[in-house]
Amino acid sequence: MLTQPLVEVRNLTVDYVGANTVSRAVNGIDFDIRPGEAFGLAGESGCGKSTVAFALARLTRLPGLVSGGAVRFMGEDVLSFSAERLRRYRWSEVSFVFQSAMNALNPVIKVSEQIEDAILAHRPRASRAETLARAAELFELVGISPRRLDDYPHQFSGGMRQRICIAMALALEPKLIIMDEPTTALDVVVQRDIIEQICELKARFGFSVLFITHDLGLMIEFCDRIGVMYAGELVEVAPASAILTAPQHPYTRALGRSFPPLSGPRVRLEGIAGSPPSLSALPEGCRFSPRCGEAIPICVRLAPELRPTPATGGEAACHLLQ
Repeated sequence: MLTQPLVEVRNLTVDYVGANTVSRAVNGIDFDIRPGEAFGLAGESGCGKSTVAFALARLTRLPGLVSGGAVRFMGEDVLSFSAERLRRYRWSEVSFVFQSAMNALNPVIKVSEQIEDAILAHRPRASRAETLARAAELFELVGISPRRLDDYPHQFSGGMRQRICIAMALALEPKLIIMDEPTTALDVVVQRDIIEQICELKARFGFSVLFITHDLGLMIEFCDRIGVMYAGELVEVAPASAILTAPQHPYTRALGRSFPPLSGPRVRLEGIAGSPPSLSALPEGCRFSPRCGEAIPICVRLAPELRPTPATGGEAACHLLQ
């Protein structure tokens, strides 16, 4: 018997509405996140990765607008949640680790109080002793001494601040943690430490992760499956190992060539020619066709649809796969 997906995204569409324009940041994408799975969204800056994450948590703000589609969490329609159901959904069931820990933490409040506030917002009957004990437990989980609970954010290094954000995300034992560029601005050694710790915690507690980054190499190491986005669309979804060894879409291949290999001899990196299109002036047909070295005439006329790729057990949207 197949396990029901934890998260189901169907035909999700998000627009940004200006005075005289409408820019489609996310164009009808579909994907699932399974229980206990790390699912990654990769792509260049501006492709819509973070917009998808905010839509999943019902955090889209004007001028952004979820204009179509469905987001289901354990079978429930997130986009129709009442205010009270939404309050319970956020942090208790789905939590967030943002890309800038210094901006996510209040600089003038002790970190212990910030963790306590997150707990009390959802468990108002908890005593101070209980919330402090939980904060100490969370610090130990992420490798920070509980003796530092009464320190302020500026007294921690960047890596330790990110660990604190991870601890806060774990506070209420959610089923899904959305991690939006969680290792941005950290050096590569600290990046690896953070990723290894997230892997250990995921294995221990069994939560799912939506992992968002432009660093495809980092994502391949951490994620079970990866969705590759370009100009608001999913162009490929496949197991992480297949994204590394047998990418099916030209953009996925180009993205892979722009990062150093995880092993083997040093190779010359190749940037992707051109720039992503403006969301208010998208090309006809395949959105990647103006930059694609493999484009054929149909690519500039007709947008391809995701189709199964038996070689990888995934899907890709490319006319060359017909």
